[in-house]
Amino acid sequence: MKKVLIISYYWPPSSGAGVQRWLKFSKYLREFGWEPVIYTPENPEYPGYDHSLQKDIPEGITVLKTKIWEPYLVYKIFTGRKKHEKVQAGFISESKKPGMAERMATWLRGNLFIPDARKFWIRPSVKFLSHWLRQNPVDAMVSTGPPHSMHLIALGIKKKLNIPWLADFRDPWTQIDFYDQLMLTNSADRKHKRLEKQVLKNADKVVTVSPSWAEDLKSLYEREIEVLTNGFDPEDFANLPEFNYDTFSITHLGSLNADRNPHHLWKVLGQLVAENAFFKNKLTIRLIGKTDISVVEALEKNGLSTFVEKTDYLPHDEALARASQSALLLLPINDTPNVMGITPGKLYEYLALRRPVLVIGPEDGDTASIIYQTQSGAVCGFQNAEKMKDQLLKWSNDFQSQKLLCTSEGIDYFSRKELTRKMAGLIQQMCQP
Repeated sequence: MKKVLIISYYWPPSSGAGVQRWLKFSKYLREFGWEPVIYTPENPEYPGYDHSLQKDIPEGITVLKTKIWEPYLVYKIFTGRKKHEKVQAGFISESKKPGMAERMATWLRGNLFIPDARKFWIRPSVKFLSHWLRQNPVDAMVSTGPPHSMHLIALGIKKKLNIPWLADFRDPWTQIDFYDQLMLTNSADRKHKRLEKQVLKNADKVVTVSPSWAEDLKSLYEREIEVLTNGFDPEDFANLPEFNYDTFSITHLGSLNADRNPHHLWKVLGQLVAENAFFKNKLTIRLIGKTDISVVEALEKNGLSTFVEKTDYLPHDEALARASQSALLLLPINDTPNVMGITPGKLYEYLALRRPVLVIGPEDGDTASIIYQTQSGAVCGFQNAEKMKDQLLKWSNDFQSQKLLCTSEGIDYFSRKELTRKMAGLIQQMCQP
């Protein structure tokens, strides 16, 4: 069986969206003729842990690990955090206003740690892997980012050993929605863009997760960009509890940062609980994952605090079980530049849960296209409060008549096994002379 080296910062027991994509590809690659070999840090600084994901690691797989040094201790000293505290990902704020220390730490992150805080793992990894690969050859190599330091490790190996290389962009690099928040100097901005272009130029295949992001990458370097979306694993949904009509619950899974805070939705729900007895008696808002302080404040402002069940963390399987018992699933898209291509990983698991999805975001974006294609819910523009209210009232009527259904048409296209078949095909293509 052919072997493929997969360079990934995230690997179980890491929690969160970053680990799912290549964990699931690795789970099914053997069925399509590829033996995965994983390279990942021995002592990473993960924002959270989920030991339940370890069940998906293929039996007998080779997992190579080396030590990594990450400058998060410096960040914690700057911001007054305790040594054992985890640093939140995705610009989640737990305080009302970031202080000077937090802003300085953000500046350091963007300007000194290029492309990211894992930069110090690049050279040792290239050295270790170059030696290991000479003794243990593989047929292909994959890097998955962010963190985009993983791509630079692969770039170093490509230059030394010329192994066919697929660069997988789960998120953009210089076009990421928070790039402008990094307070970059002109010099740092040029360096980020130069390194990004080197990856785009030298990789044999480049893959990303949405059509809009593929076009964005092409605008940086004219070449073919493949699109392979995220997905869901049917095995994760085999024994979930059935939905009942006890409460009209609206559930959000995952981090809810300030850019995703659906202000107009909270305002609409505040109006509905004030004027509609059904919402006053039946509404529950479930937030499962880290929640930005701005979201908490918006809920309080609109009189919704007593309707909220907030859980900072649940293992993946428990989170899905909770979501399966929800009336609606909430999917707010980041209200930022480069929003059209955002297709959160949770979207595909929402489809598999077969509960109506309420998307707050662009009505012509890539997420909206999937919702329309699969008939899985409704999409309301960021400020379209009237449409949000009408849709919630419609769903509440369906709930009361016990006809709140969602068909999720044609979603087998997004199953992890089907996506792995396609990924294996791309890897095979780049290995052919």
